[in-house]
Amino acid sequence: MNKTLGGVAAIAVLTVFSGVAVAQTAAPQRPARAAMAQPVSQADFVQRRVERLRAADANHDGTVTADEMRAAGQAKRAERRAALFERLDANKDGSISRTEFEAPRAEGQQAQRAHRGPRAEHAGRGHRGGMHRGAERMGRGGEGRFPIVIAEAERKATEAFTRLDANRDGTLTVEERRAGMQARRAEMRQKRIERRAPAASPSTPASE
Repeated sequence: MNKTLGGVAAIAVLTVFSGVAVAQTAAPQRPARAAMAQPVSQADFVQRRVERLRAADANHDGTVTADEMRAAGQAKRAERRAALFERLDANKDGSISRTEFEAPRAEGQQAQRAHRGPRAEHAGRGHRGGMHRGAERMGRGGEGRFPIVIAEAERKATEAFTRLDANRDGTLTVEERRAGMQARRAEMRQKRIERRAPAASPSTPASE
């Protein structure tokens, strides 16, 4: 019962522990949600849109290639794995015992039931599925949008802010962001309908 887990198991911690992390961070997420409910300035809005690109721009040339974005994602995942390993390694001996591995999982299951009820486990699986679908989209041709020019992304983010800021007060409220998302969904639905509509057949010339 006290066997240490090897490197492969340590890497698998991210997957196994993800449901626990959802439960254990349920309470800290509430202040974050409250912050999202606050008005957002243009500077913050644009920063949130481009900060991931700037972090991925390894050679600082103002553009982000698919390789740079992929490397940034891998580094982020490695950072998360290391953080999870640190959380599990209770006695800080550089290895995870069976007891250390199982203890947070049991605690997380209790937290899930306390915070979210019997559906918590299903909700956790849905969250992991969303991350997996995002990775699949990248692999199915999402690289076609690269390289991304950061200045261009910043310009588009500024334009998006202007469109969403209905009352032109320099901030976005929750209602304005929600209205913008609804309008965007409606626009996307309309485009899908137009793409699926059969092309109009050319009119038959009148016979002489």
